[in-house]
Amino acid sequence: MENDDAGSARSARGSDVTHRGQFRGRNAAENPLGGARLSPCRQACHHRLMSTRRRSFEKGHKRKYLVVIDDTDECDRAVFWAAKRAARTKSQIVMLRVIEPGDRNQQWLGVADLMKAEAEEAANKALDKYAARAKKIARITPDRVIREGETAEEIVKLIDEDADIGILVLAAGTGKEGPGPLVSSLAKTAGTFPIPVAIVPGHLSDEEIEAMS
Repeated sequence: MENDDAGSARSARGSDVTHRGQFRGRNAAENPLGGARLSPCRQACHHRLMSTRRRSFEKGHKRKYLVVIDDTDECDRAVFWAAKRAARTKSQIVMLRVIEPGDRNQQWLGVADLMKAEAEEAANKALDKYAARAKKIARITPDRVIREGETAEEIVKLIDEDADIGILVLAAGTGKEGPGPLVSSLAKTAGTFPIPVAIVPGHLSDEEIEAMS
């Protein structure tokens, strides 16, 4: 069942959604069945093999492209492709920014609060930037989601909660370090991921992406 409003608060910006999840310790990534630890992405997929049925094409629904917003250069490639595809298929975009707790839960309360406020400010700035980009590209005003936790886990949780999300859009880096940790992790779990994943090569130009979208 679709649950767009559960555990969320909508801001005056319109489609902003903020969800504050609980921080998870080191043991959260352990395999509950015993044995080796699972990566965050594998753990998320492990618990959600039976994902919520998609409802994108039912009456009153609209398909959504989910784009993970981060600070990499190639993020713009994912936004560009998703915006073009959404415009051409009369779909919507959801932009997700995940704030990972890191060492914040080990800090004193005042320091942790300051770090959290700075992270939320940075998240909103990033979403402002790419929301404006999507609107310029395709005249689409994306839904915006900010969450706290492990990125891979929060992606799968959001997909499970919003039955209109039909495609996850990522962009692959072009540097010598590889396509990026999220793309690399998802590649290992693609067979059990709840929805199709589109990976946009980071070297493609606007013109090349437009011709393919």
